[in-house]
Amino acid sequence: MNSAQKLDYPVPVTILTGFLGAGKTTLLNRILTEHHGRRIAVIENEFGETGIDNELLVQADEQIVTMNNGCICCTVRGDLVRILGELSERRESGEAVFERVIIETTGLADPAPVAQTFFIDQDIAENYKLDAIVTVVDAVHAHQQLEAHHEAQEQVGFADRILLSKTDLQEAEVVSDLETRLRAINPRAPIKRIHFGETELQDILDIDGFNLDDILKIEPDFLQDVSHEHEDDIGSFVFRTDRELDAARIMAFLQIMIRDYGNDLLRYKGILNIAGCDKKVIYQGVHMLMTENFGSPWQPGETKVSSLVFIGRNLPKEDMLEALKSCQVPV
Repeated sequence: MNSAQKLDYPVPVTILTGFLGAGKTTLLNRILTEHHGRRIAVIENEFGETGIDNELLVQADEQIVTMNNGCICCTVRGDLVRILGELSERRESGEAVFERVIIETTGLADPAPVAQTFFIDQDIAENYKLDAIVTVVDAVHAHQQLEAHHEAQEQVGFADRILLSKTDLQEAEVVSDLETRLRAINPRAPIKRIHFGETELQDILDIDGFNLDDILKIEPDFLQDVSHEHEDDIGSFVFRTDRELDAARIMAFLQIMIRDYGNDLLRYKGILNIAGCDKKVIYQGVHMLMTENFGSPWQPGETKVSSLVFIGRNLPKEDMLEALKSCQVPV
């Protein structure tokens, strides 16, 4: 690396997840072989799955690290921290040249511990930022997988983008019902149908899906008329208000929420209009871990709307909404 070349930090990271056979590796192969001019480091977790073809990796000329001694979400989480640290050192020394990282998890992985890595390790947080969690869903087998495997629901619930594969092999009404079911689990993640991993890179890279920088754009219709025959454990709901929120009350609510329901909270994130603050206040978290920071200032004439999204397992929606209403500043 030229000594005058300045490295950009933090490096954006995409977590690529999805159940066994959904098409994650097909998508990753396409990303690596496309002439997009981006240098990508790949951390691949091979646990009961076929890895990327070695010849293809050589042709791709990328930095590839394989973790094949267990599931990335449990036994090798320490290895993930170590590998990310080593990649940073190699990048600083010029031994490795990359601008972003893609982590491909095993199909049986819960994305939560992987995402939490970017919250709890200071060195990782300084050098990397979690850009998005992208989940590939198999349209042929998804209904069965969602019924039989809780990990499949977790992967959908954590997604910032959902890519629906193999739709050409399934009846149209089944695909439509599946999309309805996916929206019921996670209404905030856009769903796109893909064919053999063919999708625009701007749909999955540099989308800032995990770190909010604007008011959450949730389609209200996603939360209505989504009843169907499946009763999944994981669901979601949105709280929004145009009234100011009391800082002490909202913090107390979030602390109690994490204490009582942290294990069942997959993702929660939002932008709040706090009384006396001229900037947007951004909260986001994974299970028991939560971060708070200031976003951009509220612009003159901009409608100040607070919006919080909760995705979790059997959450007491009505009780939580009532508690949030009590955080509003009295009119």
